[in-house]
Amino acid sequence: MVVAVLVGVVVLAVAVVGGGRALAERSRVSGAADAAALAAADVAAGLVAGSPCDRAGALATANGVVLTSCRVDELVVTVRVTTSLAGVVVGASATAGPPPTGTVPPGLPP
Repeated sequence: MVVAVLVGVVVLAVAVVGGGRALAERSRVSGAADAAALAAADVAAGLVAGSPCDRAGALATANGVVLTSCRVDELVVTVRVTTSLAGVVVGASATAGPPPTGTVPPGLPP
């Protein structure tokens, strides 16, 4: 009986640690997608020389993920990045560009 309880506790602990690791990886991949999209949007806006998708790919690689798609629509760039965690694909998408016309960021007068 005691052995069964101990085995149950160990299995539960492994599941909790694995779940925490998956959440941390998802957060890291999301941050990498954000960085890639922002870098690509800087290129699309003419602030940095080069190709938006090439820049997004370079940032993705630097952050340990793979750029799987990159779409440029004028000044707005949408990217998707992925990585693998224990054989499971973890991915995230991000979009960056100028704010929509007519919007005012919080804290600024209209």
